Amino acid sequence: MRIGVLTGGGDVPGLNPCIKAVVNRVYEEGHEVVGIRRGWGGLVNANPDDPGSIAANILPLDPNTVRTVDRSGGTFLHTSRTNPGKVRTSEVPDFLQGQLGGGEGPHDLTAHVMRVLEEQRIDVLIPIGGDDTLSYGLRMHQENVPVIAIPKTMDNDVHGTDYCIGFSTAVTRGVQFIHNLRTSTGSHERIAVVELFGRYSGETSLITAYLAGVDRAVISEVPYDIDRLAALLVEDRKRNPSHYAMMTISEGATLRGGEMVLSGEADAYGHRKLGGIGLFTGELLKERTGAGIIYQQVGYLMRSGSPDSLDLMVATNYAVMAADLAVDGSTGRMVALRGGTYTHVPISVTKEGVKRVDIDELYDSESYQPKVRHVTGKPMFLY
Repeated sequence: MRIGVLTGGGDVPGLNPCIKAVVNRVYEEGHEVVGIRRGWGGLVNANPDDPGSIAANILPLDPNTVRTVDRSGGTFLHTSRTNPGKVRTSEVPDFLQGQLGGGEGPHDLTAHVMRVLEEQRIDVLIPIGGDDTLSYGLRMHQENVPVIAIPKTMDNDVHGTDYCIGFSTAVTRGVQFIHNLRTSTGSHERIAVVELFGRYSGETSLITAYLAGVDRAVISEVPYDIDRLAALLVEDRKRNPSHYAMMTISEGATLRGGEMVLSGEADAYGHRKLGGIGLFTGELLKERTGAGIIYQQVGYLMRSGSPDSLDLMVATNYAVMAADLAVDGSTGRMVALRGGTYTHVPISVTKEGVKRVDIDELYDSESYQPKVRHVTGKPMFLY
C-alpha cells in the first residue's frame, strides 16, 4: 500500500510530529508513505509526464527522512490554501493551460488530481487540515478515493470532533502573551486590546480570556456595542489598583450593525484576509474613554514554534489512528476526540454544520465576559 499525506491551510504546532507518527506507523506495517508538498497544491502542480515536477511536489518519506522533523513547529511539507475544485486561471500550471477550454474560471482540476493519484499509485490519502482542507478531502471521498482525515485548526471549529490539533498551544501562547502584556499596560495605565485568531468561532478568544482573567472578551458570535464596551472597560480600569484594563477580541468580531474587517482578494475557499478589528476597536475606545490604548495583534505568534505536550500527544495519537485505519482498509473517516475518547467518524460530518461557541452556557453577551455556568459533562476545553 502507498499512502499520501498532506497538510493544508494555516500551519499549527503539531503538524510535523503528526506526519512523523504516520510515517513510522505505516512503515511498521510494511507499507510506503509519500508526502505531498503544499497541501492540495502539490497534486495540482504535479505533472505526471515530468519527473522533475513529480520530484518537486511529491516526496518519498521514511523513518529516516522524518527522524528530526518533530523538533520544530510548522510543517516541513509546507502548506497552501489551494482548492483543486476552484483554481483561478492565473494559478493553473502552465502544462494544464491548454486543457482549460476557455473561460475565466475558477476551474475544477479534480480530473487532473485523480490522474496524479493513479499515476503515483497512491492508494490512500491522509489530509491534515481544517474545514477548508477537509472539504476537498470529502470531495475526494465522493470521487471514490480512500481518505482518512485528521482535523487541525487553532479555532477548534471542525465539526464532529471535540478537539483539533493546534488549539491547546494557541490558547497557551495567548495566555502567556496577555500576562506579559500586563506589565506595559499597567505601567502606562492604559487599556489593552488583544486581537486573536478566530473567523467564525470565538472559542480561542473566549477560552484565552477565561484562563488569562482579562476584563472583557469580544467574540465572533456576538456583535458588540462600542459604547457599552467602552463604559465597562472604564469601570474595569477604575477598579484595578494598577489602573489598567485588558480585553481580547476575535479577528472575526463585528461591531453591532457592522461587518467583518476584511482585506485582499478571496482565496480558493472564498475567504478574504481578516485582521484589524482590534485596531479599529482600539481607536473607537480611545475616542470614547480618553484613555491610552495598547493594541496587540497576536496573530501568527499563536501558531509559531513547537507544540505543547497536549498538542504533541493528540497529534501523535491522531496519526497512529489514521495510519491504522488506512492500513486496515477503513476509509471515508475522520479521526476525532469525543467525550474524552479517541474515535473516528464519517468524514461527511465536517459539512453537517458550523461549530460555534455555546453562548448560553459559556458567555455573557451583556457584559462581554466568559461565564461558564456548568462544567460537569462538558469536554475538557468546554466546547
